[in-house]
Formats: sequence, C-alpha cells, structure tokens
Amino acid sequence: MGIQIGNVVNAVVYAALGIFVFAAAFLIIDKVTPYNLWKEIVQEHNTALAILIGTMSIGICIIIASAVH
Repeated sequence: MGIQIGNVVNAVVYAALGIFVFAAAFLIIDKVTPYNLWKEIVQEHNTALAILIGTMSIGICIIIASAVH
C-alpha cells in the first residue's frame, strides 16, 4: 500500500510538461495579439479581455490535461 516512487515521478514530470506547454501557448498568444495583454488587463482594466484570456487558459489546460492523461 506504499506510494510507488515511479508514480510520483510520473506525476511530477507530466505536471511540469503541462505547465511548460501552457506557458509556451500563452506566450505565443501574447505575441500574436496586437497589444500587450498584461497592460490591457491590469492597467486599462479591460474586463472583457480578462474573461477571454481566462476562458482560453482553461481551454488550453483542458486540452493539455486530456493529452497527458
């Protein structure tokens, strides 16, 4: 009933891979858009853009999770 170290290592590797893929996808989307996402959301208080980026992030995370699962 002990925790197998291989399962823990696999979980850590897949989690790191998922975070890396998500960060890369987010950076690509940030570069493709004609404006700076951080400035628009934080400084200009663009709520619609924040909701759009949030839902896009959740969508990318669901795709990554299903791909590594």
